[in-house]
Amino acid sequence: MHRPTPPHTPHTPPVSPSQAQTDTTPYIRLALALSLGAAVSLGITRFAYGLLLPPMRADLGWSYTLAGAMNTFNALGYLLGALVTPWLLRRFSATGLLLSGSLLASLFMGLSGFFTTAAPLLAQRLLAGVASALVFIAGGLLAARLGARQPQRSGFLLGLYYGGTGLGIVVSALGVPPVLAAASAQAHAWTWAWWGLALVCLLATALMAWPARVLALHEGPAVNPAMREGREFRARDFAFALAGYAGFGVGYIGYMTFVIALLREQGSSASAVTAFYALLGVAVVASSRIWARLLDRHRDGQALARLNALLGVATVVPALTASAPLVLASGLLFGAVFLSVVASTTALVRHNLPPAQWAAGISAFTIVFAAGQIVGPTVVGFIADGPGGLARGLVFSAVALWVGAALATRQRALA
Repeated sequence: MHRPTPPHTPHTPPVSPSQAQTDTTPYIRLALALSLGAAVSLGITRFAYGLLLPPMRADLGWSYTLAGAMNTFNALGYLLGALVTPWLLRRFSATGLLLSGSLLASLFMGLSGFFTTAAPLLAQRLLAGVASALVFIAGGLLAARLGARQPQRSGFLLGLYYGGTGLGIVVSALGVPPVLAAASAQAHAWTWAWWGLALVCLLATALMAWPARVLALHEGPAVNPAMREGREFRARDFAFALAGYAGFGVGYIGYMTFVIALLREQGSSASAVTAFYALLGVAVVASSRIWARLLDRHRDGQALARLNALLGVATVVPALTASAPLVLASGLLFGAVFLSVVASTTALVRHNLPPAQWAAGISAFTIVFAAGQIVGPTVVGFIADGPGGLARGLVFSAVALWVGAALATRQRALA
């Protein structure tokens, strides 16, 4: 197979017309198939819990603090996975890590349906977080490499990968309520939803075998010795972007963990909640097209800052009003933005570092993202157990996002 040259960046030469004409790689189909990794690692493993939180809390008598701790432990596992992934990537292929992590995530999702006490459920959420980090980072690295071979569409291809999270959200939104209804006569009906989601993750893993096989043929872009000796990743060069991304991790996860519970408290019907969450997922999928040019255009922290600021607006709306049209608009805006924040950090790494340093850069951003997610759910849950309830907790989330936006504006492109 002909191997196209890397993208036209300060570190690499442009792709010639003759080379582009001989490139028959199915980029969009590969990115879409690869996006199932994002669907498994975040759309289902992480965010489906928001749909299961109300029935589990009602059945098991949890406080909001304990309910939030479930996603805090998931984020802690994600952090541990992010810390170990660079070491694993030096020893194993990204494609192998993608499939192995997805299989493990499916297993841990299924095991969550076998326990009703807090300790083993917390352990399962932790282990699922570790597995999902392996999937998400490996998939993000493969998506960045895929985009490097089509620089004119790199932002779009990255968006397609991260937009797969929306597919996972849509599947969860449409699949979990019918399973809960069908199992309503059973004790702990929510356990059946975990098992159903595990089966969906296994199916997605099987479907990812094709992009893994194709991308394994060119694990990395062709890198000449000069590119290998280029700028190395240093955290201090990306300090403001990393801090802004930590604010994103703190802020967005509070919304995704508790917004369904808030809608239930506000009296939304089951069908309204399903429509809200499904449309949020559809907006995530659409975001790959909406923000592609923004990600391609900015080599500094402006894309991260603008998207964080918009996300703060979406997050604060349900805390201020129960108006159905405004709440729906909040979900649509949130869905259209939040995974593009993640894509913006991958784009920032790709714009400013040589390909040999992409894995280190993506892993560093994933680590601070995971650290923020550890803080967010427990703090919002603790606030929600006090005066003001969930609405006040979401105000905290919005403020965290706006602080992150302010920090990201200070990030400059590297020379």
